[in-house]
Amino acid sequence: MSHAAVPTLRSIRACLEGAIPAIMATCAPDGTPNVAYLSQVVYVDERHVALSFQFFNKTRANILVNPYANVLVLDPVTARYYRLHLRYLRTETSGPLFERMRAQLAGIASHTGLEGIFELKGSDLYAVERIEPVPGEGLEPGPGQLPRADLLGAVRLCSQRLARCATLDELLQALLAGLHEQLGVQHAMVLMLDAAVGHLYTVASHGYAHSGVGSEIKLGQGVIGVAAREATPVRISHMTHAALYSHAMRCSMGQGSGAPAHEIPYPGLAAPHSQLAVPLVSRGRTLGVLFVESPLDLQFRYPEEDALVALAGHLAAAIDLLQAADEAAEAPQVETTAAAPQGTPVRVRHFAVNDSLFVNDTYLIKGVAGAILWKLLRDHARTDRRDFSNRELRLAPCLRLPDVADNLEARLLLLQRRLQESDTGIHIEKTGRGRLRLCLDAPVQLEEVTG
Repeated sequence: MSHAAVPTLRSIRACLEGAIPAIMATCAPDGTPNVAYLSQVVYVDERHVALSFQFFNKTRANILVNPYANVLVLDPVTARYYRLHLRYLRTETSGPLFERMRAQLAGIASHTGLEGIFELKGSDLYAVERIEPVPGEGLEPGPGQLPRADLLGAVRLCSQRLARCATLDELLQALLAGLHEQLGVQHAMVLMLDAAVGHLYTVASHGYAHSGVGSEIKLGQGVIGVAAREATPVRISHMTHAALYSHAMRCSMGQGSGAPAHEIPYPGLAAPHSQLAVPLVSRGRTLGVLFVESPLDLQFRYPEEDALVALAGHLAAAIDLLQAADEAAEAPQVETTAAAPQGTPVRVRHFAVNDSLFVNDTYLIKGVAGAILWKLLRDHARTDRRDFSNRELRLAPCLRLPDVADNLEARLLLLQRRLQESDTGIHIEKTGRGRLRLCLDAPVQLEEVTG
């Protein structure tokens, strides 16, 4: 075999998708061989793989005294076998690699009806010392079986589109449109992290019956929450109903807190077969998560993961830059006047316990976004003000925004979209960099609930 034909771990990543179980051979100190099936062989980097440690069996006992093993993996498209010559390094029982493998294992377990049996005890990290192609005839890939050959070109087009954006709203819409048009992703959403309370909230989505803007997922819950908590991509290629890794619909936030029960429906697919959650990380900080899913198996493989990680990095950096620009520059304030709104008053109730707002007894929003709208409405009621600045919101003690990474633009965008979708007669308009305007179609009657 020529040097050019020698396989690399990256070139055979299709064998590590988990579609077909691998076979592992180990040897006891007395020379007795042992062969067992493996649930997972996970690509870590160009020289390492991780194997799932699930049972205290003969394979485990052999590895602890003789750290060398052979693993036979099969390409599910070409039916070509490869033998990996491995050397055991260590076992990880927490952290990004472990959580990513635990999520994938939950998918495999559900797919095979073994949810109560497949429990990951650890991620065994191995050095790949050699890859040996197994002689034999393979198959030629059929139409649609290979990863897209133009993924790099698709990422380039999406990145160019993102580079032209000047606002967060434009960024999110450009990303979702690019994923749909260039990469064929039919269902996607972007969630931002509220680190202070430990949850993520949906700010944009594509391909769902309802947008789900404002729906929440706890940090560490589902593939989305785990990707955010561990700052690592989490990918599942098979359908899963496992509680921790399936759809993470948030329970009612107000139960037991003195506020009425409420929730915004999570927009995800009812029966996803492929899911990929990629953290938005900039300067070492997790800002949120880009999430895609499909009703079909094996839609997001390693190449697609690479592409989305690149786009997520671009998006996170752009969000950071926009926030810095917003803080540094502010459009001149132009005070406007308007005739007093007429018609039936809109009743707005504010529950101080969690800053939730109800408009005419219908839940609207809560948290920081709810506190922002309540401040705008109160200030308008007192002084007839309509125009506000991001700077004064950042400095307002009642909003309790963090000093770093307050994601104010994301919260304002969330609020703006919730008001649009709820048709309350209350609107927020952006009037310039760092400027916004409160618009009312009818008088507003405010009611504070502190109990």
